[in-house]
Amino acid sequence: QVQLVESGGGLVQAGGSLRLSCAASSSIFSIHGMGWYRQAPGKQRELVATISSGGTTNYADSAKGRFTISRDNAKNTAYLQMNNLKPEDTAVYYCNMVWGREPIGSWGQGTQVTVSS
Repeated sequence: QVQLVESGGGLVQAGGSLRLSCAASSSIFSIHGMGWYRQAPGKQRELVATISSGGTTNYADSAKGRFTISRDNAKNTAYLQMNNLKPEDTAVYYCNMVWGREPIGSWGQGTQVTVSS
């Protein structure tokens, strides 16, 4: 079972930036698509961005133009660069392996992102 560990969250003011990391415990990471999800208090988990094993990216409308998903297969790590953060981006952010848009792995503990206005 591949374990995923998210990091890089924190408290930032509106307009600021954060870079999230997702470290996988296995090199099998490289053959799977990866996705970043987020869950705000009282809301369902939602997909933010995906990146295929070949590097094709897709974004939720809320993330387009502000977030960038990337991956480094040599490091078994995926990233989410978040710029121009807004208070509505406040959530726990999770990564997972994906098939299309569907998560297929186990969830990690997530990383908290809090954006103050």
